[in-house]
Amino acid sequence: MSFYHASQHEALNQNLAELDGQIQVSFEFFPPRTQEMENTLWQSLARLNTLKPSFVSVTYGANSGERDRTHAIIKDIKERTGLEAAPHLTCIDACREELQHIAQDYWQSGIRHIVALRGDLPDNSQKPDMYAVDLVRLLKDVGDFDISVAAYPEVHPEAKSAQADLINLKKKVDAGANRAITQFFFDVESYLRFRDRCVSTGIDVEIVPGILPVTNFKQLKRFAGLTNVKIPGWMHKMFDGLDNDPETRALVGASIAIDMVKILSREGVKDFHFYTLNRSELTYAICHTLGVRPQLAKV
Repeated sequence: MSFYHASQHEALNQNLAELDGQIQVSFEFFPPRTQEMENTLWQSLARLNTLKPSFVSVTYGANSGERDRTHAIIKDIKERTGLEAAPHLTCIDACREELQHIAQDYWQSGIRHIVALRGDLPDNSQKPDMYAVDLVRLLKDVGDFDISVAAYPEVHPEAKSAQADLINLKKKVDAGANRAITQFFFDVESYLRFRDRCVSTGIDVEIVPGILPVTNFKQLKRFAGLTNVKIPGWMHKMFDGLDNDPETRALVGASIAIDMVKILSREGVKDFHFYTLNRSELTYAICHTLGVRPQLAKV
């Protein structure tokens, strides 16, 4: 996937040039657990803020301590940067009344965008009382939130089938979700086939591809094993022998992601969501390739 005839490269680059100003990007972060991690987060936010993302999201754990960190970071981002900050909200380890209270607090704090998820089930847990579709309905009862939900081009690992997974996505959209953000993927064709299936099923919201710039291939293999994401054979070859070479890994990871966004943009994708892992370097470089340029921003 990463090697093309010169004319194909020229066509992809020309397509990006023609999209100048049309690309929208958003970024995902996670709540820092140490002062050093918090410093890294704010440095990354300051740099990526200059690209004027449509929003930034912050992940949400299944315990009260991490939930509290998400609440605090979201409000700090909004206050300190002026960015649209979208907290993740999950159904795990919180009853309906608690979720309503959290949603009301966000609404009163001026937070209007929420990423609504079921959340990862703890080990040996029972069937949850609520799913993402129930959370979308709850949020819409509280206020007219802008709601993002998750989508899975390679099928959610707990889904009974690809069709059942697609039907579940449609239910979330019908309940009021405004867009779907995909799990990260590396097989571009899997995303394009999934997008086509969404259209044929009557899902009429944007299916935003989730892009994960890879710097740690060992860590990626663990993530992929948990999330049913296929890692193509060519990726194994590209990262082979680089376990102790982080600089080259970063260059390879950036190259892969740049190839992906070029092809996706040619196929009509204009919105991209980046899983930053709280680092800005690769994401910034990829956005630059997309034609997203720095602007004056409040930091």
